Amino acid sequence: MMIVAKGLHKTYPSGGRPLHVLRSIDLEVAPESFVAVVGPSGSGKTTLLGLLAGLDEPSSGHVSLDGEDLFALTEDQRAGFRSRNVGFVFQTFHLLPTLTALENVLVPLELQGRARGLRDRAVGLLEKVGLGDRLHHYPSQLSGGEQQRVALARAFANRPKILFADEPTGNLDQETGAIVVDMLEELNREARTTLVMVTHNLALAERAHRVIRLAGGSIVSDRAGGGASGGPDGTDASETEGPGQ
Repeated sequence: MMIVAKGLHKTYPSGGRPLHVLRSIDLEVAPESFVAVVGPSGSGKTTLLGLLAGLDEPSSGHVSLDGEDLFALTEDQRAGFRSRNVGFVFQTFHLLPTLTALENVLVPLELQGRARGLRDRAVGLLEKVGLGDRLHHYPSQLSGGEQQRVALARAFANRPKILFADEPTGNLDQETGAIVVDMLEELNREARTTLVMVTHNLALAERAHRVIRLAGGSIVSDRAGGGASGGPDGTDASETEGPGQ
């Protein structure tokens, strides 16, 4: 699924003065590609992810996913579009504490009325992430890495066309974080899902097909990552630099 952002601005009032979090973002992400977004804290990475997903509205500008103008839709219509097409993995796992690992993975399917007959898919996803023996454990009975893997399985439960991952390894040790990114890459390839990941970890970012760097709310570089040769078109992206580089 193609992502296109044009002229994205996001401004918040701050002490009577505008705080410009994003400035004139123009961005296209090709279907089935893996893009990492990096930059210092406060550069606008998470804000950009929220706008691309339609979780927040820009002060100005447009976002389209597969040709659908997100902000021409009502809030309810955007929520429906996300439930059919978009998956999320967050730094904080957002698992429901009263549900087992298996029940948490089934939640997006139940919300779409599709859980009947798909228990085997949920079990298979948990087995894929190495939790086949933890199906009936509650989040409090799982380690941080195991909870993140449940969240990853849940994100892929409805076969999303786009997956947004916000610091998916931020609360994990280096070894477990690398395993999570291995699984993101594998599931991305198998499901042909467009993957956009925000991360502070530059080594993990280099595994993407493309690395976009933000600073001061603007894109300051856009270049091929170490995984470029494995991208959907098999070609390396050319590097571009913005102001300040």
